[in-house]
Amino acid sequence: MRVKIKPKKGVVLLSGGMDSVTTLYLAKSKGYKLSAIIFDYSQRHKKEIECAKEIALLNGVEYYVEKISLSWARSSLIDKNVRVPSNRSLNEKSVPVTYVSGRNIIFLSYAFSLAESINAKSVFIGAHIQDYSGYPDCRPEFLKKFETAVRCGLVSKKIKISAPLLRKSKKDIIKLGLRLGVPFEMTWSCYNGLRRPCGKCDSCRFRIKAFNDLCVKDPTSK
Repeated sequence: MRVKIKPKKGVVLLSGGMDSVTTLYLAKSKGYKLSAIIFDYSQRHKKEIECAKEIALLNGVEYYVEKISLSWARSSLIDKNVRVPSNRSLNEKSVPVTYVSGRNIIFLSYAFSLAESINAKSVFIGAHIQDYSGYPDCRPEFLKKFETAVRCGLVSKKIKISAPLLRKSKKDIIKLGLRLGVPFEMTWSCYNGLRRPCGKCDSCRFRIKAFNDLCVKDPTSK
């Protein structure tokens, strides 16, 4: 008699950007049955929400769209009076105005709540090296300490944060995504709420450079 093995359960933070989508595909390739959380926090680039939902549906992934308010955040992603910076140096190490205070702390708290509720043992996040140079809540030390702290407030003590892209560059992520069959044409990276990528914000420029370095055409490019 064959014993039916239950699939591993995981929760993925899904923004609709290339990093989170590649993370979803990687987790799925490792046999995880995933549930996704998509956040609507009144971000300027709301198009990413629709991209995330389409990716989840394409992969048969159950998803939750959580609407939260971060109205106090002095971020250009939320406050329309703060301009999204353009053409910054890609080597700039200061915290940009696109930083949303405590965003990943809040997102991960939701993810752990969902994980415990459905008996998942892994929470997947697409944070990586080019994020944590400017965003403190993407840094390896934060993720490690958050995992330890949040377990103190849960019944389950075995849920782990998995950040498989953490040491990868954007170029590495695209290479991995291409190998996994990620439909990059369905992803959205631009910080501006436009119909087409602006090509000038930090996120667009990191993406453009990575595709160019690989001599691969970005399917979302003009």
